[in-house]
Amino acid sequence: MRLKFLIFNRFPIISGCATLLILLASCNKKAYLFTSFHEPADAGLRILYSYDGKKWNDLDTVLLKPQVGKQKVMRDPSMTQGPDGTFHLVWTSSWGGDNGFGYASSKDLIHWSEQRFLPVMQTEPTTVNVWAPEIFYDDVYKQYIIIWASCIPGRFERGIENDSNNHRMYYTITKDFEIFDKTQLFIDPGFSVIDAVIVKRATKDYVLVLKDNTRPERNIKVAFAATPIGPWKNISKPFTDNFTEGPSVVKLKNEWLIYFDSYRKKIYEASATKDFVQFENVTAKVSMPVGHKHGTIVPVKRKFVKQLKRNFAKP
Repeated sequence: MRLKFLIFNRFPIISGCATLLILLASCNKKAYLFTSFHEPADAGLRILYSYDGKKWNDLDTVLLKPQVGKQKVMRDPSMTQGPDGTFHLVWTSSWGGDNGFGYASSKDLIHWSEQRFLPVMQTEPTTVNVWAPEIFYDDVYKQYIIIWASCIPGRFERGIENDSNNHRMYYTITKDFEIFDKTQLFIDPGFSVIDAVIVKRATKDYVLVLKDNTRPERNIKVAFAATPIGPWKNISKPFTDNFTEGPSVVKLKNEWLIYFDSYRKKIYEASATKDFVQFENVTAKVSMPVGHKHGTIVPVKRKFVKQLKRNFAKP
């Protein structure tokens, strides 16, 4: 939309047809990357790409092999691109036993920085795990917010879950990935919660897409806030079936697509929404490569995808 305003300002008398052609050409230059991994998650980062946000293809290569954490796996890779063009990647480095997660950065997704382990829960010695870190760029305060799920036994009331499976979401903030704010509680909805994703709709209008991990729920819901760190209110009823997790969100024209892993069905599904109140299952309208697991969708320029494809082309 920003480009459209610039076109109108620069060419106030341009014809309607020419304007449409320019806008369509501009839209056609957009593409999307979807971070991914395959079980058993010890191989590393994979990438899907799409030109419309609905039909996805696998780049069919491993871009980064995990080297940090006790188990040295790479699950739930979450990525965002900063204003300087740098991609920042975080991931789950172990199923349990770690007090942090992995981090690396890249300008081109080909050459990577040294991997680092970020011990964000080191002040909580009884932490069971650090799961599914999700990175969000706050364009208001020019900083990165990283959220994740951890279980600290005995800290919160629980339902029928084991005390070692009673998760809450935590967060830290950084501007440079060198200095991090003190870890704080991000959301305690009164139930075990994992796999949360922050979405900005407009100024002072944010949505949190989250998994209710309690039994028998194990489904996906949304909450709302005026800032990207909450407080989160009005938690919805689930808009997915049970046994769903790992939501990923992308804005396409006038609607949002929410992808999620329907792990009992062993398929990836998608729901569309315009308001995060009404949801329509659109799984039949999207396609996902077999084996894809929990990641983050990042809009990029189409030429960037072409460069990746050229670099990783099979002989």
